[in-house]
Amino acid sequence: MLENNQGQVCLASDADVKKAFSIIEKYRTEMSGKIVGQKDLVDGILASAVAGGHALLEGVPGVAKTLAVRTFASLFSLDFKRIQFTPDLLPSDLIGTLIYNRQTGDFSVRKGPVFTNIVLADEINRAPAKVQSALLEAMAEHQVTIGEDSLILPAPFTVLATQNPVEHEGTYRLPEAELDRFFIKIMVDYPSVDEETRIISSGFNSNAVLSADKDGKKAPVFSADDLVFLHNTAAGIHCDESIVRYIVSIVSATRPSSPKTKLQNSSGYVNTKGSRGDYLHYIYLGASPRAGISMYSYAKIKAMFSGENWVSPENVKDAAYDVLRHRISLSYEAGASGVSADDVISMILNAVSVP
Repeated sequence: MLENNQGQVCLASDADVKKAFSIIEKYRTEMSGKIVGQKDLVDGILASAVAGGHALLEGVPGVAKTLAVRTFASLFSLDFKRIQFTPDLLPSDLIGTLIYNRQTGDFSVRKGPVFTNIVLADEINRAPAKVQSALLEAMAEHQVTIGEDSLILPAPFTVLATQNPVEHEGTYRLPEAELDRFFIKIMVDYPSVDEETRIISSGFNSNAVLSADKDGKKAPVFSADDLVFLHNTAAGIHCDESIVRYIVSIVSATRPSSPKTKLQNSSGYVNTKGSRGDYLHYIYLGASPRAGISMYSYAKIKAMFSGENWVSPENVKDAAYDVLRHRISLSYEAGASGVSADDVISMILNAVSVP
């Protein structure tokens, strides 16, 4: 059992981790039947759902972002809605609205597409501020407000948002408050030469996939209970206090104005291989405490995905990129020098000592 009688989380047993890893491996196998390559995308979608968080998927069109999300929802028999974000989208198109009934003189709620388990917010950066605000409440509180009533969203609830990193005409910059609500940000790159050859020769495309099934969906292989089991198992993965301090060290090191970012032996912020002076001028705004919480959870999930029942420093390093790349605001100097968020994260990991 992962919880005792007092509801406290207990350490995951070897049997629990082994069972969880078998589910994960089966999931990867099932996804590979529709998605060629894109391991980070496939694992990242599941990790977000396991953590009960949301993911931002950034990549050019045609790299299987939508297909991966749709396939994931089908595998776990979850309700799925795709919302195309456009500049003329209204909050009511997302969350719903009140409908007046002439006969009774009352208003009734018509729920919007956000009332589902998996929301694919396609090209999220094309929606204006009012729509972003409506989605922010759903992501942060798992509820929406229509009129005077606050309505609870179905559980589980995960937003998987896509955005094009190249096209900027007609787009709106996502505010930091909304970016911070995303558990991770996954960079979806082009497939390799071998993978693209397989895609073309095997006929992997959305039309072929949809025509292969009667209703356009893959038969469910897992259940929502499997997601709950993976969540509980991940929560029970052991994370040593030194690893927690390592996570805090990394997050604190992103903050130029924070007194905690001084690399001192007493607090664990020890500089062994690099210097804060190497990257501080590239950062305008550092990560919030929510980043540390996300990195802690994601590192546990990374360990579980590897079949381990304890968190290693390598798990933290792997988690740092997806957790921090959208939470670090870069300075003008970073843009002028061609330095990316991932470059800065590498500098930070080089500057903070490993326990």
